[in-house]
Amino acid sequence: MIKVWDYKKEYQLLRDDILEAVDNVFQSGILIFGPNVEEFEKKFSSYHDSKFGIGVGNCTDAITISLKALGVTSDSEVITTSNTAVPTVTGIVNAGASVRFVDINEYSLIDVNKIEKAINKKTKAIIPVHLYGQMCEMDKIMELASKYNLKVIEDCAQSHGATYKGKKAGSIGDVGCFSFYPTKIFGAYGDGGFITTNNEQIHDKIKRIRFLGMEKKKMSSGHWNGKYYAVEHGTNSRLDEVHAAILLKKLKYLDEWIERRRNLATIYNKELKNTSLELPIEHPDNRHAYYIYVVKHNERDKIMSELTKKDIHLNISYPWPIHIMDAYKHFECESCNCSRKNSKEDTCNLLTETEISSRKVFSLPMYPTLTDEEQNIVIKEIKNILM
Repeated sequence: MIKVWDYKKEYQLLRDDILEAVDNVFQSGILIFGPNVEEFEKKFSSYHDSKFGIGVGNCTDAITISLKALGVTSDSEVITTSNTAVPTVTGIVNAGASVRFVDINEYSLIDVNKIEKAINKKTKAIIPVHLYGQMCEMDKIMELASKYNLKVIEDCAQSHGATYKGKKAGSIGDVGCFSFYPTKIFGAYGDGGFITTNNEQIHDKIKRIRFLGMEKKKMSSGHWNGKYYAVEHGTNSRLDEVHAAILLKKLKYLDEWIERRRNLATIYNKELKNTSLELPIEHPDNRHAYYIYVVKHNERDKIMSELTKKDIHLNISYPWPIHIMDAYKHFECESCNCSRKNSKEDTCNLLTETEISSRKVFSLPMYPTLTDEEQNIVIKEIKNILM
């Protein structure tokens, strides 16, 4: 069987290191907010060229906490793309804000040329989603943010180690939000999330919010006198010591793993370029990290079904754009004000590229421990179907 993703071979390679890390945590007696979290926060933020980093429970929390720390409220609107995982929008809604969707470009990323017309007096932030391992065109986004006094939250859940004009994901906007969900480029063995920033005030506020609104340096001085005391309303979102210890063991392999992903992508590009598949395009300013290798075809379902018969199991990221889902179809897109709240229509005439893409996309196997032999089998069977 060849899966679109599999962690077991990686685990076997790192098993001794991982078990040692876990045992050390259990032996230490410190399970929450200990030395592993502190060390990982420093190393992971440094890796992504950021001065500060905060571990949280997951990337959805990271987005919500970041928005709250940046002053986004219930009367705010946040611009993002509908071609993303649900958690991007979940994070916005959990912060109390509304969403305005913008269509995608040929890279499957937010179309920067369509963002400006989506901005209005309620707009407070932009969340560019660095999808599939590739970063958005951040220069234009930051230019618009400066022009309209907007905050920028980079959704880096799928872009660990990716770069735009040499700058790492999560280092350009006000904050960057990462996921350590097991399938990700850099995953844990459970949930985990992270926030990067170069602003110390933002860092301090995020750190308070993620820990129930408490601030240790204030709790240990003045009239608080070290007592259990909330400075502001917060939430409870923590990266635990066990996963921090595991991620510290894995961090030294991240560049090597990204290079392997890029090599696999190069082979797919070479071997499948003369088929009827639409292959992913790497923006010239980017170094794509290839979280997943996403292709497109009008006969997607047939191709996937035939490959399943050969014991090759793929998936779709994502078959349903967020704007047509019942939970979020009431939010508007770009500048058309075509709210679907009271409509039976599932389509939007300004998110056409998003909708077309969702009907054609599917992902080929992409992970560092995918063997050359396994990739060759996938390529051979796809060619047999299409040629």
